[in-house]
Amino acid sequence: MTEAKRVCLGAFAGAHGVKGEVKVKTFTETPENIAAYGTVETEDGARRFTLTVVRIIGPDIALVRAPEIKSREDAESLKGARLYIDRRELPAPEEDEFYLDDLVGLKAVDETGAPLGAVSAVYNFGAGDVVELKAIPGMQGVRLIAFTKADFPEVDIAAGTITIRRGALDEEDNPHAKRAFIETAIREEDA
Repeated sequence: MTEAKRVCLGAFAGAHGVKGEVKVKTFTETPENIAAYGTVETEDGARRFTLTVVRIIGPDIALVRAPEIKSREDAESLKGARLYIDRRELPAPEEDEFYLDDLVGLKAVDETGAPLGAVSAVYNFGAGDVVELKAIPGMQGVRLIAFTKADFPEVDIAAGTITIRRGALDEEDNPHAKRAFIETAIREEDA
């Protein structure tokens, strides 16, 4: 039996007040959605929470309460704990929409079907989603490519593939790729 896939919706960011309210950094489309999909649980599954949003206190920060959090001390002890939900609890995405988590692990191919590695992560540093590719034939390190329709003309979750415009891998055309190569080289030197 395979373990159900879980999706991280956010992380506890610290206590607020004395009654056990908690700030949550949300990874959902809107911060209110942190409480929209039912009970969430910690990464190890040891604790479960029924969240209620008290108010939104900043970009991607929600103030929540949960009956399972009884005190400020309890809330403070949760700081940094990530909140997960079973992937099946999320609504199906619309056509040409994807849960970024579903992109991780897809085999990357170019326009001709030639292999270009695999998606190892998807990030958003504030200027849009960026896909990290690893194990690219003939290239060292990883490459970061802005997740745009122009550079990723086709995503086929069912087939497990993502098509990438080969030119998107060129460091001169893609400032993300150059930075990723340098960061990877630094990490390898530190190892």
